[in-house]
Amino acid sequence: MIANKELIFQNDEKEKRAAELIVANKELIFQNDEKEKRAAELGIANKELAFQNDEKEKRAAELIIANKELIFQNEEKEKRAAELKLANEELEFQNNEKEKRAAELILANKELAFQNDEKEKRAAELIIANKELAYQNDEKEKRAAELKVADKELVFQKEEKEKRKTENKELEAFSDSLMITSQYSLSLIEASLDPLVTINTEGKIMDMNQATINITGLSRKEITDTDFFDYFTEPQKAREVYLEVFAKGFVADFPLTLRHKDGKLTDVLFNGSVYKDESGEVMGVVIVARDVTDQKRIATELTEAKIFAELATAIAEEAKDKAEEATRIAESAVKAKQQFLSNMSHEIRTPMNAIIGFTKVVLKTELTTKQKEYLLAIKMSGDALIVLINDILDLAKVDAGKMIFEQSAFRMSLSISAMLHLFEPKIQEKNLKLIIDYDKNIPDVLVGDPVRLHQIILNLVSNAVKFTTNGKISVGVHLLNEDADRVTIRFDVSDTGIGIPESKIGSIFDNFQQASSGTTRLYGGTGLGLAIVKQLVEPQGGTISVKSNVGEGSTFSFTLDFMKTNAIVELDDEIMELDSEINNIRVLVVEDIALNQLLMKTILDEFGFNREIASNGKIAIDKLKENDFDIILMDLQMPEMNGFEATDYIRNQMHSEIPIIALTADVTTVDLAKCKAVGMNDYIAKPVDERLLYSKIVGLVKRTVIIDIEELEFEKNKEDKCTDLSYLLNRTKSNPGLMMEMISLYLEQTPPLIASMKKGMKEKDWSLLYSSVHKMIPSFAIMGINHEFEDIARKVQEFASTQQQQSDGISDMVLQLENVCLQACVELKEEYNEIKTNKDEE
Repeated sequence: MIANKELIFQNDEKEKRAAELIVANKELIFQNDEKEKRAAELGIANKELAFQNDEKEKRAAELIIANKELIFQNEEKEKRAAELKLANEELEFQNNEKEKRAAELILANKELAFQNDEKEKRAAELIIANKELAYQNDEKEKRAAELKVADKELVFQKEEKEKRKTENKELEAFSDSLMITSQYSLSLIEASLDPLVTINTEGKIMDMNQATINITGLSRKEITDTDFFDYFTEPQKAREVYLEVFAKGFVADFPLTLRHKDGKLTDVLFNGSVYKDESGEVMGVVIVARDVTDQKRIATELTEAKIFAELATAIAEEAKDKAEEATRIAESAVKAKQQFLSNMSHEIRTPMNAIIGFTKVVLKTELTTKQKEYLLAIKMSGDALIVLINDILDLAKVDAGKMIFEQSAFRMSLSISAMLHLFEPKIQEKNLKLIIDYDKNIPDVLVGDPVRLHQIILNLVSNAVKFTTNGKISVGVHLLNEDADRVTIRFDVSDTGIGIPESKIGSIFDNFQQASSGTTRLYGGTGLGLAIVKQLVEPQGGTISVKSNVGEGSTFSFTLDFMKTNAIVELDDEIMELDSEINNIRVLVVEDIALNQLLMKTILDEFGFNREIASNGKIAIDKLKENDFDIILMDLQMPEMNGFEATDYIRNQMHSEIPIIALTADVTTVDLAKCKAVGMNDYIAKPVDERLLYSKIVGLVKRTVIIDIEELEFEKNKEDKCTDLSYLLNRTKSNPGLMMEMISLYLEQTPPLIASMKKGMKEKDWSLLYSSVHKMIPSFAIMGINHEFEDIARKVQEFASTQQQQSDGISDMVLQLENVCLQACVELKEEYNEIKTNKDEE
């Protein structure tokens, strides 16, 4: 009975324990539910933290990129600095959020740890209860199995807690790294030389770098939380910058002027942009200022320099325009002067030609003493007038730069002797003595300009005779220097005349200058002679000087260089007497003025020459086609067809080589080079010197005969050659140096002309073809290339000038020209070497 009661009591106790166990299980289930909720919340928090870490890594990456760009673009970093500052603010904001989240996470972990501890206690009690229950009741095995499952889950949660601890440590390490990066970025911003500030939405300065402190002169504390606008000379404009940033999101290069606390002003350009929080809400503005004071100063200086340069350019252009206008006026004046002199030369010389010419003719007739005296006075006056005209025209040529010096071979001793003979009558008349001192070491034949040499000596001797009343005139010619190619000769003209005052020696060579104002009245003259002498000596590379004592006389000395030559001068044109063997010379006189026609008839009749008259070039050509003549005397200014046009037709259309001598009254614009350019052989200025005319006619006619004979002999040996150097031999007077120079020039210019001719034909560049062939043609005659090739060249030239597209047959002509020119080059190279060898042997 007692045992039953005890069993009943134990059963009641067991039921109580079971009831408590049930309550404990329910509480454990409740706690597990709470734990699952906490675990879910913790999972969500961890995911959110992971998301924030990802965002933070992205922000950190952007910050690193911004920092690198800030370093690379130090001077242009304003915009990047603003972005970097914005990123830093946002990073700081995120760090704050992260810290809050981390704090919450720590609290959650602590709470979880506390719950775990409670759970462990409960679990321990549960295990004891389960063991006691298992011991007491095998029926409770199912509950015990569930408890084991709960235990396994608890173990799993412990493992998860350890993982969370590890992750939290990694997160703290990353946070520390990010903080270091942030400090590095802040250091870069502080290192910037440009002021940088952050402003909140109310316009208050929240932060700044050291450059801002420097430019304002205030401390960080004084600047922080002050109005951004208060630091500028124009606060309203600063406010506009601020508002513009909010309106547009940025502002670029906005000009403002910052004021230092001491009053110093600094011109700056502001760049700014807004920065936002995670939700995109604008939190403020980052502004960077760039000091442009030096730039503005430089810009101002550049502007001033530009204005000055433009002003200088304008002044220069104005001066240039004035100079060009002055040059144009001067050139017009020179042209007008030249035209006037040309006209005057022609108009004066034409009647003087008749006056002096017919005076000479009449002087050869039977005259009374009085008549001869009168005529001689007329002739002397005419000669004096011609000398004066020549002096003025020569001076005009020198002023215009048109004085040309010929280079021809002549016998200096004979030439000077003949010229000095002209003064014998005057010297005898004044009872003076002429002494000639000629150095025998001077080569017999030299190359130079004998005409200009005569003119120099003529002026000096004329002055010596004019200003000397008693005593002597001395002419000295001495060799100063000699080398393989040239000689230097000094000429001295001395007198025992009136002399020149020392004060006048410095100006004696000036135009229209004489020793005294009374010299002209006593002795005559214009004062041009010595000026012309100087202008004839110095352009040839010579020098002139004078020594003089008043009452004792003067010595004029000049030096000139002459080229040496092996040429033989058989006859001197100026000392040639009438040759009785020369007869039956047929002369065609082309002259439009009747008086000059009559004079030329008279002169030629005295020479014993046959003559015909043509009034212009056209008539002359007709007569030349119908009759044979030995030489033509060609006037230049004629109606219908002038002398140049007639000569060109005779040479290029009729292909006649008849000698042509130009007769011209215009010696200002016409010279030997111009006459020879159209094919004339020589020229004579009016009034015509009979002796000079005769010598030139005989010289050219004789030379033609000699050349014809030489050509006949040479023809036998040149059957296979395409070149004939007879013309070149004649033109250079067999001077090897000149021949070599002419041949060398042809060899130099011909190959490029061949190349350009072929190129013009290949590319159908007719202008190039025309130009190339045009430059070839003159060399054909000089180098004696057959006339048929010159005709071919002219056909090619005519084709090119019409610019035809159909070029049949022209290619063959161009090929023929190429072949003959190449053959000519080969032959002329051989000739050049042969001439050089012969010259070296001599």
